[in-house]
Amino acid sequence: MNASSNISASAGDTPPADSGNRARPRRGGWKTVAGIGVILAIGFGLGRWTAPGVLPPAPAPTPIGDKTPVAGRPAEGVPVPQEATLEDVLQLAREGLTELQKNINDYTAHVIKQERIGGILRPPEEMDLKLQTEQTENGKVIRPMRVYLRFTSPVSMAGQEVIWDPQANDNKLVAHGAGLLNVMRVSLKPDSFLAMTGNRYPITQIGLTNLVRKLIERGELDQQTAAATVSITEGHLEGDRECKLIRVVHTEPTGRPDDFSLAEIAIDSQRQIPLRYTAFGWPEEGSSAPPLLESYTYLDVELNVGLTDADFDPDNPDYDFP
Repeated sequence: MNASSNISASAGDTPPADSGNRARPRRGGWKTVAGIGVILAIGFGLGRWTAPGVLPPAPAPTPIGDKTPVAGRPAEGVPVPQEATLEDVLQLAREGLTELQKNINDYTAHVIKQERIGGILRPPEEMDLKLQTEQTENGKVIRPMRVYLRFTSPVSMAGQEVIWDPQANDNKLVAHGAGLLNVMRVSLKPDSFLAMTGNRYPITQIGLTNLVRKLIERGELDQQTAAATVSITEGHLEGDRECKLIRVVHTEPTGRPDDFSLAEIAIDSQRQIPLRYTAFGWPEEGSSAPPLLESYTYLDVELNVGLTDADFDPDNPDYDFP
């Protein structure tokens, strides 16, 4: 059931009154009304759509490389950035992509996401993630990526769950609302208006593999079109994982839609996977602080945990799907 079918059905909720009697609501009408409310809540909840005038202040990450000393380290232990090239960064990204494609079957993580949409910085969202990676053989997909999300923050979304399995539910994501709105399941196309409202990317682009692919794509474009300085800092901590912190600084705008002034990428030194990507725009006139464009942090990443079909089944008794 998708948004359009529910909204269309609502037009006939109340039959016309006859000449001598009050109209009686059709049985099940409350379910249709509730369904519309749930669809809107989930659609807007997935994107945290809020009118600009009522958005709460949104804390935003600041460039880590500008912090001295690094949090949790004594001044004498502050890692020193080393000059690098875009090709050095691309090599690290390609090694990470190879690791993800060859050796990682699935993983769980706690994800923190914050994005600027339409010029408005959205509040951060936190979610628990289960992801089964895409598997290919001789260039053919033999098992697609599957995703389970459970939102833990903000409070208005806590408890909301989303599952996307392209081989089930007609390639639509299935979700339910949080709290009192958890009364029915809703199906939405991943790239539909409601699913995309307030999101920079659809759920089909979530995950470490897609993040690495985007890093490679942007890095290769930068090699052709951008003047950039690059540094790599060993010994940066992201959560409890030691990482290489990569900073890519553009010296002038590129004019591309995904343009940034500064990007920071934390690569797990041992596992060669990205744990954070943060991009900043160009400072506004009169300001020296670059505005946050997007930030994705993967904490508590556990690899190859043995996820099964049950982990992507809304009927899983451990989940809260109605």
